[in-house]
Amino acid sequence: MRDDCRIAAMLRAQKKHVSFHTPGHKRAGADITELSYSDDLSSPRGAIAEAERDLAAILGAAASFLLTDGSTCGVHAMLYALRAAGAKRIAAPVFSHPSVSRGCEILGLKLCPIPQKTVRGIPAQPQKEEIAAALEEADALLLTSPDYYGFFAPLEEAAALCRGAGKPLAVDGAHGSHLHFTAAHAGKFADLWVDGAHKSLPALTQGALVSAKEKKWAEKLREGALCFRTTSPSYPIMASVEYAFKYPRNEKIERAAEAFKCAHGCVKNDDWSKILVPFGERSHEAARYLEAHGVYPEFDDGNYLMFYLSPCTKERELKKLSRLLKAFGGGRVEENAPAGAIPMYSERP
Repeated sequence: MRDDCRIAAMLRAQKKHVSFHTPGHKRAGADITELSYSDDLSSPRGAIAEAERDLAAILGAAASFLLTDGSTCGVHAMLYALRAAGAKRIAAPVFSHPSVSRGCEILGLKLCPIPQKTVRGIPAQPQKEEIAAALEEADALLLTSPDYYGFFAPLEEAAALCRGAGKPLAVDGAHGSHLHFTAAHAGKFADLWVDGAHKSLPALTQGALVSAKEKKWAEKLREGALCFRTTSPSYPIMASVEYAFKYPRNEKIERAAEAFKCAHGCVKNDDWSKILVPFGERSHEAARYLEAHGVYPEFDDGNYLMFYLSPCTKERELKKLSRLLKAFGGGRVEENAPAGAIPMYSERP
């Protein structure tokens, strides 16, 4: 663990002791509860507070709040903050994550759907005109960028629309934490955004971060996080989120990923970390073949296999995937395939 990771340093410095506190495994180590030296996520003043200040500085935020409940908690916290600011109607694309519709239901917010077309079985990001039309009927806008297929929303245009209308922009950036090095990161445009650190950075599962660009949103977002966040947060997860955002950029693997896409006829998306290979009706067969050789894709939607990379991906792993894809042979995309994602406004099974 890096020397500048505050929470990890606090955990390393703890003294051996007899535990008459939770958790019930009673083992010394990083998995502890709120103690005199460990700080308290609900009211941080020590290592956690220092870590959150560091993370906010890295992301250019006025405030950032650690989450051990995944990006879903962050989406709900953002919706809480929007409601606290007076919003009653939220414009969001129909293929948003279910946390958006469920959060609105919990908080009594009305959803104003932004339509999305599907292109070759992939939900397309809404265009400026579609966003503008939905925003006229809403008090705030919530977009997803990047989406699960590696496409960016038109955040610069959306931010301009929101500024012109005097309405806030929130972004579900759950799949874009690795973009914080770049101009495409949600934090460059949004008033509020969530980073799912565990998805594309070296953090433990459920590790996430929700941030406010300006101070006027910080207290409302903090209240939202307190409302939805667990009161028993995992210290290893918190430490891993801090570590993840302090992990160096890996431009070598970024270049290798883009070269891989060109070499294998992958979908031309916006995000280097998401390699989308078309197989059409052979996708299930391809997935089974790869798994038999020890390679597991992120998903198989019945049309595409998606391979999810991070700064920790090794070039040798990409080379192995390349050999296997060549050995298996390509497929073809089904032009009329159903969209891989489930619209949040549709009936769910």
